[in-house]
Amino acid sequence: MFKLIISLICSFVFIGCSKDTLPLNTVGKVNINKYLGTWYEIARYDHSFEKGCTNVSAFYSLRKDGSINVINSCTKEDGTKKEATGVAYATNKNNTKLKVSFFRPFYGDYWILMLDKDYTYALIGEPNREYLWILSRTKTLNANIKNKILQKIEENKFDETKLIWTKQSM
Repeated sequence: MFKLIISLICSFVFIGCSKDTLPLNTVGKVNINKYLGTWYEIARYDHSFEKGCTNVSAFYSLRKDGSINVINSCTKEDGTKKEATGVAYATNKNNTKLKVSFFRPFYGDYWILMLDKDYTYALIGEPNREYLWILSRTKTLNANIKNKILQKIEENKFDETKLIWTKQSM
């Protein structure tokens, strides 16, 4: 009887956590040079370091050592501009999985889950599904592209209802 109870408990734990343990696939390959430049945040999961931010953008540039310089900027609720500088590096040869740090030595995962062939929009997440970003080279996305991205979010078992749609001044 004890073994049956333990077995049932383990089954519930594994079933309840299965969303987070499903493999998370990235795009096939990323050309870092094409990825560099300015990206505008279209939507994100809420987190403390962007709380109350609008006009969110990220600027990526190549460093001499081959890593990537990251400058995130936004406008806070009181109208002040906020900027954070970090560094990123690829952890695989296809440049689809990166580590990013704004508070070294702590790094977070930055996985490119979806990327337009012309590098005009991207979906970024991480394996625990706690962070998610929709990025674009423009401050808005058309409805068709947005729907494609939302479908990808659902396929990857992220919670679409947690998205915060970023306000961007035109």
